[in-house]
Amino acid sequence: MPQAVPSGFESLAASRAYFTQESMLAVETRKRKLFIGLPRETSLQENRICLTPEAVKHLVEGGHEILLESGAGEPSRYSDHEYSEAGATIAYSQKEVFEADIILKVAPATYEEMEYLRAGQTLISALQFGTLTADYITALLRKKINAISFELIKDPSGARPVVRAMSEIAGSTSMLIAAEYLAARGGDEGKGIILGGITGVPPSQVVILGAGTVAEYSARAAIGLGAEVKVFDNHLYKLRRLKQHLNQPQLYTSTLDTFALNQQLRRADVVIGALNPEEGRIPFMVSEEAISQMSPGSVIIDVSIDQGGCFATSEVTSHAKPVFRKYDVIHYCVPNIASRVPRTATNALSNIFTPILQEISQHGGVNEVLFTNEHFRSGVYAYKGSLTNASIARRFNMRYKELALMIAVRN
Repeated sequence: MPQAVPSGFESLAASRAYFTQESMLAVETRKRKLFIGLPRETSLQENRICLTPEAVKHLVEGGHEILLESGAGEPSRYSDHEYSEAGATIAYSQKEVFEADIILKVAPATYEEMEYLRAGQTLISALQFGTLTADYITALLRKKINAISFELIKDPSGARPVVRAMSEIAGSTSMLIAAEYLAARGGDEGKGIILGGITGVPPSQVVILGAGTVAEYSARAAIGLGAEVKVFDNHLYKLRRLKQHLNQPQLYTSTLDTFALNQQLRRADVVIGALNPEEGRIPFMVSEEAISQMSPGSVIIDVSIDQGGCFATSEVTSHAKPVFRKYDVIHYCVPNIASRVPRTATNALSNIFTPILQEISQHGGVNEVLFTNEHFRSGVYAYKGSLTNASIARRFNMRYKELALMIAVRN
């Protein structure tokens, strides 16, 4: 039987050469190369840096330029060689580093460092509201730069990732510090007890003021060691949340009732001050009289000292001389506890800033991302020489401009 000859349409359909093909269109990209400067911290208390060598390598491979001041990573146990191998350019003067478009540092810029800033640059650093002055803000505004406080930057959930990470470190580290000073050690004799407890010996008593992130990680560490923990805060929802996070339904919690708190302070071996400021102030302060009634050799760690402190007897100390005694109570009032473990803190900061820098690049630069990302925008307190933070303006009776209105004008 003769084979049927296919029709013209059937032949056309059988031929793959005549299938409709996708047309390749050019896709507009706004990605921009970033020039980032990492200066060496000059503040005596600061040992951290914002990017690890691994993060630098990732950014350099993405086409960005990193300029690192020699020795900037040494306090975090990262050498110039590691950064150089990762692709960073090593600068041997601070002035050279400040030629970058984006200056990324931990401590606020000093007055000396401000001299190197030029109009149009972006400074991303801590702002440290507890030590902020009107003169400092005025001097910074004169430089007509974009200034961003990383404490104020939010993530999509509305949380502040840098504050959260550093609070986790401060909370865990504070209990390690307390354990050290409770022991009988030369020069700073504590009670000579272990933080926690063992079989047949009553556990040590830990009192925590505050129920935020620092308190959560302090309590977690103390409970893990076997201590008996009592938490005080005036926000019941925070106390309830803390119980849930720790999975400790029977955890002792109380509002900041003076009578109940003073009773617990007299029995306490360790007291952690971790209250969050409200409207720029710590909402509660333990009186000097209450501290004078605490047992000799007990330990106070005031994590809130950079915001004014939780105790009437608190005075700012340093990593070089971290403690003093008053009423025979050991006071640890270092404002930068996370800098005590700089390698861990640097890794935490690097995990936060690497994706932020990538997002800045993808949006075409700092100015562009400020107008598209409301979470990053929340960190801006100065834009092109104008103060944009209402809280700072109210505090120092200064004029400010709404960044949202500036965005509306641009759009």
